[in-house]
Amino acid sequence: MRRGRKLSREDYARGLDDYHDPTAGFGGAPPARSALTLRLWLAGFGFVFCTGAAVLAATINAVWLAVVLAVLAAIAVVDFGWVVYRKRRGEPG
Repeated sequence: MRRGRKLSREDYARGLDDYHDPTAGFGGAPPARSALTLRLWLAGFGFVFCTGAAVLAATINAVWLAVVLAVLAAIAVVDFGWVVYRKRRGEPG
């Protein structure tokens, strides 16, 4: 695979060796693969948990905690969207 070449769906279906781990192959380690489905589930859980906890924190007037949890929920939504984008692009995982 050459740098600068646009990757095709087949390239993503085969997987991109060493794409996520710059030390892969060092000392005989196998190339890294991303567990996108697991990351999707974890991002979804993080969003639901942080949203619920932020609402609960807001009801007990812990405003700083509610803000922190709301920010974490927003980060989980962004991560969820990015993983969906990568899965639609054809990356395995």
